[in-house]
Amino acid sequence: MGTISSTLWHALPSSSDLSPPAPGIYTAILGYFQYFPLISIVQWILSWHPAGKTSTQSIFNIPGRIAWCAMEIVGPINLIYNLITPSAHSPSIANLPASNIVVASLYCIHYLNRAIISPFISAPSMSPIHVFIMSSAMLFNWFNSSCLSGWLRGYAIPTIPRFDPSTTPSPVATFLPIVGVILFAIGMTGNIYSETALFRLRREEAEKRTKKTDDAQPNKFHKVYVIPPPRGVFRYILYPHYVFEWLEWIGFALAGTAVVPLYALPSSGAAITPPLRLAPWLVPAAWAAGKLAVPLPLPAVIFVVNAVTNMLPHARWGRVWYVEKFGEKAVAGRGAAVPGCVWM
Repeated sequence: MGTISSTLWHALPSSSDLSPPAPGIYTAILGYFQYFPLISIVQWILSWHPAGKTSTQSIFNIPGRIAWCAMEIVGPINLIYNLITPSAHSPSIANLPASNIVVASLYCIHYLNRAIISPFISAPSMSPIHVFIMSSAMLFNWFNSSCLSGWLRGYAIPTIPRFDPSTTPSPVATFLPIVGVILFAIGMTGNIYSETALFRLRREEAEKRTKKTDDAQPNKFHKVYVIPPPRGVFRYILYPHYVFEWLEWIGFALAGTAVVPLYALPSSGAAITPPLRLAPWLVPAAWAAGKLAVPLPLPAVIFVVNAVTNMLPHARWGRVWYVEKFGEKAVAGRGAAVPGCVWM
């Protein structure tokens, strides 16, 4: 047993190879993370999600604002650390092209809002979050930011299958990153607007209840949830903030086509990582990148897929909660995130 434990221990990567990730470690992390959609199947089956409006009493609960901040802050901290820490495998952040820095900045801007502004400034209150949910989200964001940091440091990763872009310069490569930044801005604006509208509705409802009871409560906003009326961004779906966030990350991926791979940097050498066999659902993205003659922003594409497959079942179970709490009439036939689809 001791020999086996010792062998496994020595097989683990060193901290210097893990953060920032060495090319081989980067490929391994990316290879594991691309299969997250298979794990998310469990989320479709189980409604258990002790956080937010579906939180429950437990000794394992963490105060909502603290847990939320911890969940979200892992990503930008890990990304920034991996980009600024010297590495023998890739250039320092000072030598990375501006496009790589801009894309990294988009990610950090999003999480500045998610980790700091949303829980501590915008939200009237946040229900306790179970330590399992917090830990799972932290692990997800660590995997994601590690993948993104290797990509943004310029690691070039061949894929299986590989779709080589045409040698003819494509005009798409010029404007696609611009379209991506615009979509990112629209998505982030819509996400913040939608969440702010929900927070405003909660505040208004809490004020109404306080006036009716005249009871002084330490936190009058605690566990006060309302169903948004069917108008504006909530006219057809109950979770427009999720859809806007997906749009945000689609824009992020499109902007990521401007990220310069390591082998294209002047005097940088060719530190190519081992080939990665793509999950079947990622092959169309690789094919499209080849046809459009643009680099494949693989970690960003994986992020989009994983974000949607992670959040969609939450939205679906959230719709079930709305029906149980307020009735089908109040839901008004709206889907969770897909208009006209009461199942989603």
